[in-house]
Amino acid sequence: MTDARTWTVVKLRPDGSEATRYSAVDIPAPDGWVAARAIWTYGTVDIGYYTFETDDVLYEYFATDRPYNLFVTYRPDGTLVGWYCNVTYPTRVTDDTIYWHDLWVDVLVLHDGAIEVVDMDELAESGIEQQDPALHAMILAARDELIQMAQQRAYPFSETPTITPDGATA
Repeated sequence: MTDARTWTVVKLRPDGSEATRYSAVDIPAPDGWVAARAIWTYGTVDIGYYTFETDDVLYEYFATDRPYNLFVTYRPDGTLVGWYCNVTYPTRVTDDTIYWHDLWVDVLVLHDGAIEVVDMDELAESGIEQQDPALHAMILAARDELIQMAQQRAYPFSETPTITPDGATA
């Protein structure tokens, strides 16, 4: 048996500066996607509709040809939190690193199926609508595509791994 590939995941802010980097373990994904499993280590982050907590298990799906990624989040005991979706530039992958470049808008799909779009105010404040109308249109189209994918339970919304109480995948 071989060890699973380990990725370094690098999140870039809208201005291109590095926000964070962390390790994740490769999981299977179809063409056009890279997927990994990571453990949340940044303490509790509560954004109102969605909360990340220490030791949450994240299954992260990065589109390499579409402008978004999706993180399905579970508590360590296996309770589904939901899907946190980021509108991004298409993910860039090197030999051992996944780079994703955040673009303000997020789509949250809660465990009960409710959908919330957040950070539209940040997008408006960015001035990108006037500075780069094509990028602004791409962001809105990606937001709409994520909502449609969630409603249709399209990949990777169709992926819901079962987490055992010890945090392992069943």
